[in-house]
Amino acid sequence: MHPNDILRSLGIIDIELSDLLSFTWGVSMKFVWPAYFSSKSRTLLLVLFLSSTVACADHMHEHTMGAPTFSNPDIFSEVAKDWKNKPFKHDKVHADADLVVALGQQSYPIFHKLIHEYAEKNQLNIIIKPGTCGITAGRLRQKSADIGAYCCPPARSDRLPGLEFHSLGISPIALIVHPNNPLKNITSKQAREVFNGASTRWSQVDKKQTNNFQNLIKPIGRLHCKIRPGHWRGLLKDEDQFSPRLFEVGVIPDMISQVSRNTGAIGWEVPLMVSYHQKKGTVRMLKIDGHDATDLKYVLSGNYPLYRSYSLTTWKENAGNKKLKSQLEAKKLVQYLQKHIEKIHTDISYIPPSQLRHAGWKFRGDELIGEPDKTKEYNK
Repeated sequence: MHPNDILRSLGIIDIELSDLLSFTWGVSMKFVWPAYFSSKSRTLLLVLFLSSTVACADHMHEHTMGAPTFSNPDIFSEVAKDWKNKPFKHDKVHADADLVVALGQQSYPIFHKLIHEYAEKNQLNIIIKPGTCGITAGRLRQKSADIGAYCCPPARSDRLPGLEFHSLGISPIALIVHPNNPLKNITSKQAREVFNGASTRWSQVDKKQTNNFQNLIKPIGRLHCKIRPGHWRGLLKDEDQFSPRLFEVGVIPDMISQVSRNTGAIGWEVPLMVSYHQKKGTVRMLKIDGHDATDLKYVLSGNYPLYRSYSLTTWKENAGNKKLKSQLEAKKLVQYLQKHIEKIHTDISYIPPSQLRHAGWKFRGDELIGEPDKTKEYNK
């Protein structure tokens, strides 16, 4: 039973535990509860608060200043009463498609050719729709896509009834600078100070490395998927904590281009995208806390502060008016793509699900839902 169901049974207002967690216990006691709750209700909420705090701890990372790295797989998106009975229907232009696959900026370069080859081999009409996590979420909510791709852990709003998530693995996010920047290594603390505006010149970051480099720091950010946990939120908790001087870009090629054109610039991206978009300009990846983003053994230990978590979605067999054949074909394709990642993961700087499981990362079925209980000691 969802905690809200318990609260409603006691005549308490409908309130999300995440909203409760956004207040300190003392503030909620003083300002919120007297107006709404009886002493019995307060006692129950105390239990719920403490238990939810422990549960949420599984989804936090010590480097993230309290920002969640994964969402709770037991809490689903609210949908309209008639949504579950809404028929699955491809867009009119793709009415004859066997499958519609919604890919994002990160997954399209890896999968689009492979999916076309798979379709031809298996005599399937598979339509690939490029986009972003947000566009994918919209297509899934409209029930016009059979498979969706995410470069972040799902938000609560992504967890639609009947939707399953299948992990593709994780990939480290590198901090990238102009090649002429003398800085080679940056600590997590220094990185936060760079992006929150506490440091404005490179000479302030690390005097030993940048003492003669007086350039103004130009932070570049792609603040995508603001509602989703993980990704850049391992750097700063939310967009409000970034410097007012942050220059925002909307797409990955622009991130690479902007950093490559300004000697004082710093941004972020995964190694694969740095390589894939190298025609947009040359950038250099910094070490973070003394470790390269390409040191996948260290990333696997759970100590590296920034990474993306990738997944594909399929619909459960009881998800409504979905043809069983298309569901089975979708699951076959996802399994095929997962196996492909297992084969090429080193080439694309991914850590596949098999290695994550072995290292103690947490899974619910096929979905990655949490980091290891304890970060492991790293041995080169």
